[in-house]
Amino acid sequence: MQRKTPNEDRHSPIRKCILSGEHGERAALIRLALGPDGSVAPDLFAKAPGRGAWIGVDHAELSKAQAKGKLAGLLRRAFKTDKIEIIDDLAGRIDRGLEKAFLDRLGLEARAGHLILGAEKIDTASRSGQVRLLLHASDASADGSGKRDQAWRVGEDAEGSGKGGIKLPVDRDSLSAALGRQNAVHVALIDQKAADRVMHHLGRWLNFKGCSKAPLDSASDASDARGRDTDISAID
Repeated sequence: MQRKTPNEDRHSPIRKCILSGEHGERAALIRLALGPDGSVAPDLFAKAPGRGAWIGVDHAELSKAQAKGKLAGLLRRAFKTDKIEIIDDLAGRIDRGLEKAFLDRLGLEARAGHLILGAEKIDTASRSGQVRLLLHASDASADGSGKRDQAWRVGEDAEGSGKGGIKLPVDRDSLSAALGRQNAVHVALIDQKAADRVMHHLGRWLNFKGCSKAPLDSASDASDARGRDTDISAID
């Protein structure tokens, strides 16, 4: 049986952010796990045993909540215990973990042959309609990114739409290291399921960095989910 990634599950349970009170799909939120010693740490893949709380806010808001003691207070009430110890730089730890998860996923897709590199190869694949997702390193030139975007629009019959690839929060050196290649500046995913898997990890990371155009599901979205196999909770 083929295993599904969280974003492929249309019946992903709904969770409530402990800080904002808003609801979103579990796959989009970040779980904080409570250890037996009272330590609270990120559980990015929601696999740690024991109790956990969910957050859907970005890096800046989480850092602010931790610095002011708001996060600790909410966790104490939620877990019904005064024995709470949050790791230092929680937001930074989450950010680095999400970055690693994204780059690891990209590396796996590269080894599976689901992506292509090189300006000429990407442009050819784009114009023939093969590209499902286009990514640019943070230090890619505007001219180079613009040419790749234009070729993609041609292949998607979307000229004039302004559609373009995603500028990543990592530079070419980080991309190259993750892909085991040299000078990886632009990356094109040519398999739809691979693109979905990459976007799942990238979307979570961009949401947390506060630079995603796609917000987490709102409370109204959670209400619309009634009738499906949903489970709305802030703690589990």
